[in-house]
Amino acid sequence: QVQLVESGGGLVEAGGSLRLSCAASGSISFIGVVGWYRQAPGKQRELVARITSEGRTNYADSVDGDSVKDRFVISRDNAKKTVYLQMNSLKPEDTAVYYCNADITSYTSVGYRAGNYWGQGTQVTVSS
Repeated sequence: QVQLVESGGGLVEAGGSLRLSCAASGSISFIGVVGWYRQAPGKQRELVARITSEGRTNYADSVDGDSVKDRFVISRDNAKKTVYLQMNSLKPEDTAVYYCNADITSYTSVGYRAGNYWGQGTQVTVSS
């Protein structure tokens, strides 16, 4: 059974940094695109950043002149089956539950199975 587990969230002051991790486990054959999303209270879940299996990245479009690309970095370690989100210069508006999402091909008793998976989320709170 494939699982994604996020970690690294917490409470930080504005201007601080956090590094989130998303670790995949199970009978995994291949991990494709992995994305970090976030959901603030009362808002829809939104994409923060994505990374392909080859390491190509893209980030959410800037909103009100603020681009996470200028502050966040997504990376992956395929050997560890882990994707990271380094978040710098955090702002109170970054406060949200952060989720990872991944396209994963796994082994099953009847062959390969392609699926899309979500982690349980990790809370990030930025105080002003």
